[in-house]
Amino acid sequence: MDIRYSFDEKPTADQIIELYDDAGLPRPTHDKERIQKMYDNSNLIVTAWDGDVLVGVSRSITDWVWSCYLSDLAVRSEYKKEGIGRQLINLTREKVGEESIVLLLSVPSAMEYYPKVGFEKQESSFIINRADWR
Repeated sequence: MDIRYSFDEKPTADQIIELYDDAGLPRPTHDKERIQKMYDNSNLIVTAWDGDVLVGVSRSITDWVWSCYLSDLAVRSEYKKEGIGRQLINLTREKVGEESIVLLLSVPSAMEYYPKVGFEKQESSFIINRADWR
């Protein structure tokens, strides 16, 4: 398998929606415009491609010197357990550098995954939820 990683190759909203639905990532994939805005307003996107098929993505928002919020990590189901998610995280970390912390909010189904790829579980976070988007 020859996976190509890119910081410059931007997926279309349709490609993102297909990936998120396949990966089971709970995002508003019924709202193409909102998905597009999510990507338009993110400043660090790493993609993984098998030919011209989007097989993984890491989408983050960062200030480059203090914090990086890893908003989305998705890998196409048939490519899971191939190290693609780990590599997307590693490339994100490399890009933001050692001065920046990488943090995320996990979906319940991924709570066991993140400690395996170097994240520490924290008990010191707070959230104000968005309006229901379903």
